[in-house]
Amino acid sequence: MGDPKGFLKYKRQAAAYRPVCERIKDYSPVFTRRSNKESQEQASRCMDCGTPFCHWGCPIGSYIPEWNDLVFTGQWRKAFELLDQANNFPEITARICPAQCEYACVLGINDDPVTIRENELAIAERAFEMGFIRLHLPHTRTGKKVAIIGSGPSGLSCASQLNKAGHEVTVFERDALVGGLLRYGIPDFKLEKWVVDRRVNILSDEGIKFRTSLNVGDDYSVSRLLKNFNAICLAGGSRVPRDLNIEGRELSGIYFAMDYLVQANRRVAGERIPHNKLIDARGKKVLVIGGGDTGSDCVGTANRQGASCVVQIELLPKPPECRTDDYPWPGYPMLLKTSTSHEEGTVGRKWSVLTKKFIGKSGNVEKILCAQAGGSEFEIEADLVILAIGFTQPEKKGLITELELRLDDRGNIKTDNFFMTSKKGIFAAGDMKRGQSLVVWAVSDGRRAAHYIDSYLMGSTRLPDV
Repeated sequence: MGDPKGFLKYKRQAAAYRPVCERIKDYSPVFTRRSNKESQEQASRCMDCGTPFCHWGCPIGSYIPEWNDLVFTGQWRKAFELLDQANNFPEITARICPAQCEYACVLGINDDPVTIRENELAIAERAFEMGFIRLHLPHTRTGKKVAIIGSGPSGLSCASQLNKAGHEVTVFERDALVGGLLRYGIPDFKLEKWVVDRRVNILSDEGIKFRTSLNVGDDYSVSRLLKNFNAICLAGGSRVPRDLNIEGRELSGIYFAMDYLVQANRRVAGERIPHNKLIDARGKKVLVIGGGDTGSDCVGTANRQGASCVVQIELLPKPPECRTDDYPWPGYPMLLKTSTSHEEGTVGRKWSVLTKKFIGKSGNVEKILCAQAGGSEFEIEADLVILAIGFTQPEKKGLITELELRLDDRGNIKTDNFFMTSKKGIFAAGDMKRGQSLVVWAVSDGRRAAHYIDSYLMGSTRLPDV
């Protein structure tokens, strides 16, 4: 390493954030980018450790110590070239990944870990600014055609890899624009949509074809799909939400988180929503049920819409703030997460809370009967309730049913060790295969699926298996 004592000279400098009073008024990014000099100082904290567990912690096996060293020595182009080898979309993962690599950082054993995610963002954005980005145009075309169903992170990474191998790739997306939940499910204050558009434009320039507003199975028949393509990869999301079937569920004012977030993103993009379908938190008492990242996104969105107050409840106990013996290093620990959204507005957070009953008047929800685990019952007033308790499985109606694919015990598409489904030539990746997960796992799945699809089509492959 360029400076083996860098971690002794500099303390961890996490991302800086815009003042709450400023960012709560818009949907611009909550963070501010640091200077190149600061990034080089932070990169110097990456130690010359014998076994870099950050590789193990990263689902795509990014070459973290190597590109940190290149950043420290000012070799930004080489740093990006190395980053680009393992990650198709570093400018996206660097904005929304929970940074599992940082929890596996060796320095984190007795000090604060390296700011890997912020360093990755610095490399990616400098590459765009300095013109380091180059198109990955294949030298020859194989004549093989591959259909990717779904344009989320798994579908896009799979398409990118297969295009590099020389196959003719077409991505089908039922929504009007490409990106899947990157576009419609993640708020702009975490991931602005011009970032997604910039990457999609590159993929298009590399030769990937996109067909939007087209639902395969309805608008494009399964028989036509099987006839026109040599291989198919199903990369849709896990879109069936987990419901809360308790008394009063039929009351108005109770919505699934993804319905709320998707509509909010469409509104930010300028779409006009009919008044009778509008889900708006302005002036309302909002209750978010579910303590995960999706729930946090709902909290941040509700605050920006002008909610009078927001309460977030979670069925599970409050997580610890530091590692316990149950979550030893280098595993990813279940720790208390206080997101930027929790710092905005008046947000009450409660743990170990069971939701027992929705109570309303004139057909509209007004309050919720809850019970503290091992304690007494209590009520929370709310006229807008958002269910952010996860997803159960991919949608079966349409493509999955028509293809008659086998499912696993959880209702996801069952595949073999080579990502192939029960039908020859049809593969699956991402949430549709593994269930609801992180974006970086979706990217990893897409890359691995591409490896096996290329091998299936050509008999061998040079694509990496991660």
